[in-house]
Amino acid sequence: MADINLKEVTLIVGVVAVCYWNSLFCGFVFDDVSAILDNKDLHPSTPLKTLFQNDFWGTPMSEERSHKSYRPLTVLTFRLNYLFSELTPMSYHLLNMIFHAVVSVIFLKVCRLFLNNQSSMIASLLFAVHPIHTEAVTGVVGRAELLSSIFFLAAFLSYTKSKGPDNSIVWTPIALTVFLVAVATLCKEQGITVVGICCVYEVFIAQGYTLPLLCTTAGQFLRGKGSIPFSMLQTLIKLIVLMFSTLLLVVIRVQVIQSQLPVFTRFDNPAAVSPTPTRQLTFNYLLPVNAWLLLNPSELCCDWTMGTIPLIESFLDVRNLATFIFFCFLGALGVFSLRYPSNSSKTVLMALCLMALPFIPASNLFFPVGFVVAERVLYVPSMGFCILVAHGWQKISNKSVFKKLSWVCLSLVIFTHALKTLHRNWDWESEYTLFMSALKVNKNNAKLWNNVGHALENEKNFERALKYFLQATHVQPDDIGAHMNVGRTYKNLNRTKEAEESYMTAKSLMPQIIPGKKYAARIAPNHLNVYINLANLIRANESRLEEADQLYRQAISMRPDFKQAYISRGELLLKMNKPAKAKEAYLKALELDRNNADLWYNLAIVHIELKEPNDALKNFNHALELNPKHKLALFNSAILMQESGEVRLRPEARKRLLSYINEEPQDANGYFNLGMLAMDDKKDSEAEMWMKKAIKLQADFRSALFNLALLYSQTAKELMALPVLEELLKYYPDHIKGLILKGDILMNQKKDIRGAKKCFEKILEMDPSNVQGKHNLCVVYFEEKDLLKAERCLVETLALAPHEEYIQRHLNIVRDKISSSSFVEQPIFPAGKTSGVEGDKIPTENVKEIKSEPRPTQIIKTNDNKSQSKASKQLGKNTDKEIPHKTTKEIKEIEKKRVAALKRLEEIERILNGE
Repeated sequence: MADINLKEVTLIVGVVAVCYWNSLFCGFVFDDVSAILDNKDLHPSTPLKTLFQNDFWGTPMSEERSHKSYRPLTVLTFRLNYLFSELTPMSYHLLNMIFHAVVSVIFLKVCRLFLNNQSSMIASLLFAVHPIHTEAVTGVVGRAELLSSIFFLAAFLSYTKSKGPDNSIVWTPIALTVFLVAVATLCKEQGITVVGICCVYEVFIAQGYTLPLLCTTAGQFLRGKGSIPFSMLQTLIKLIVLMFSTLLLVVIRVQVIQSQLPVFTRFDNPAAVSPTPTRQLTFNYLLPVNAWLLLNPSELCCDWTMGTIPLIESFLDVRNLATFIFFCFLGALGVFSLRYPSNSSKTVLMALCLMALPFIPASNLFFPVGFVVAERVLYVPSMGFCILVAHGWQKISNKSVFKKLSWVCLSLVIFTHALKTLHRNWDWESEYTLFMSALKVNKNNAKLWNNVGHALENEKNFERALKYFLQATHVQPDDIGAHMNVGRTYKNLNRTKEAEESYMTAKSLMPQIIPGKKYAARIAPNHLNVYINLANLIRANESRLEEADQLYRQAISMRPDFKQAYISRGELLLKMNKPAKAKEAYLKALELDRNNADLWYNLAIVHIELKEPNDALKNFNHALELNPKHKLALFNSAILMQESGEVRLRPEARKRLLSYINEEPQDANGYFNLGMLAMDDKKDSEAEMWMKKAIKLQADFRSALFNLALLYSQTAKELMALPVLEELLKYYPDHIKGLILKGDILMNQKKDIRGAKKCFEKILEMDPSNVQGKHNLCVVYFEEKDLLKAERCLVETLALAPHEEYIQRHLNIVRDKISSSSFVEQPIFPAGKTSGVEGDKIPTENVKEIKSEPRPTQIIKTNDNKSQSKASKQLGKNTDKEIPHKTTKEIKEIEKKRVAALKRLEEIERILNGE
């Protein structure tokens, strides 16, 4: 085997770069969404050990909905990408391109075992540019093929060094081979098939046996006419070690998937659930289909499921002829390679092994897979194809008659393949371009119509998306997911009647419950979301809440481990004011998934409704242990701490709010509540800073505007409060507390009696029974020296609040003044005491306006589920309302202030009486 030189490496890397440079500008599409965007295993907050407990898509291997694709080392490389560039697609595509170049270089080294230098380079170049590889290289999830192939080829190269002088066994390369096989398998399952290639290489290449020789030796041994040669015994020992290691890996792999195969539907692989002979005829026909894609990659498609390839239901189907021709050709090559000891036959044999053995896991021969044809699984088999083509070209070019023609044809093939690859990469630019390109090849796959609809739906183009979803239902009328998509789109278009009809159609396609039979074995778990979506739709109608609850319970009865049903039912039960039952639902969901931060958060909300703040805080803390950046838990736990009135909790509340604004820098609510905390801690300048930031982000933030004005009022900056109040009343002209504060400042600071009077009169227009506004208007009348009007006003005020002694005393004072002949022009109250309370004019217990969200009552809700995507979670914004309940500490503070106010009233009376 000749070594490869730097020029050859440079050429291969350069060709790969030329063919795949435009892949760097593609995004995350198709399976990338689940494997990258939705996979929490990529996040640094997820423990590394979780990678070895979950499947390729981030689902625990123990769950029935798991795909059972165990590729932790591939996910680890995704995690490294995320560590350096988070979710920037370019870095992921760049690493894929580098891995493909590495595979191409290693493949060149493998080719040198069977081909001459020139033919090896041709095989490697053809492999580097072949368009069938775009799915594996340009699609990020194809990295599993790339990584597995690196260790696959490395394991094979290591094994080729296990033969020592005099046919002795060198154990170090064998040990290294076993290790590399294990690593390849942890990248993708087909890595284990390299063991079969090593066995074939050992018997027919390294030892030089042919099939007739093996048969003769075995026959003589069985008849007792001879013994097994020593060299053959050594070969047998090596094969036993390899097979034992393989068996051990298989046992471990079966343990990892807990002896369960993944659940696929008839839509994923129609032939897998078809009767005999349809299943066998179709599966055999798929072999020449895959071979044709290698030979003529002109029409490529990202999804070959559902009705892409119609089932072969009869022996008379003309497509059976293609199957027959394929097996005849394959058999002829097999006989040639196994029967003759020439170098050519050895090359053909290894090419056939590289084509056939790695393809076995995807062939449906031993277990069903979730696809009909997948271009990316041809990545390793294409190596055998390239060796076969290069070897055939070598044979033809050796003849002088065809030498020039062979070079022209070869150059044309490599050039056109490179152009096709370059052009095909652009199809992977976005989901829309990818699925539209697939529809040009195949219009009988409902999944493609659905996926174009999803792409348009993500762009909020619901009208166009609906057309594609409807077409999917026409192509495949019994596709439950398509009807669910139609229903969801109708809902987004606010056509609830049509949405309900579509969901009901999808529901009617669900199989009936068969007692004692496992539901999951007959349909994909995500189809159960039709119950969730339908219930979410009808529960918008208050009169149909019980009907929605019945749908959730039906979904649970069909699948007791359906976590999302418990979560959605918990939300509904809270809406129905049944927090105890909601708590049961969430606890059941937590039994199924204790590592779900959202579930702990929702359970905290239930405890809030049950008036159990301590338990709520514990659950918020549990959610934050699982996800330290859980925005809702950060925010609402901080508010809960703030509301508790416990000073010791304020630093932690502040810390969590700072974390929250770091995650949500554009949410004014975080800054506002930091301001409220600062006000509680008497940090006036800090409170002012946070309030201003909140107002900068949300100019009409009612609570922030009022509390900033109040802050100025309390810190002897009343004149600075006025423009803030003007801004508040511009947005909310009916803000009573703002009008009271403004009127108070106008009368006591600006001496603007008329302006103050307008404020108090406007309050009474909106709320004639407002005692504070009425009383302050009485003061205005007195300032205007209209004692009779002030008397009538105080009488009316006293009727509204007969329990308020200060009003009665003020009425007595006014009456005394009326009856006194010696009226002195003196205000009833000293400056700053308009409403008979503390110096800030407005009772403190009614001052701080809190937004609605400090009461952490927002549940993480379940949106309508796409048939191929997860439900999203959205942080809701607040409106503006006060907290109806006060803590014990607040009540005591209020009482203290009332006592102080009454003392001041007594002082006022003494002044007025001339004492």
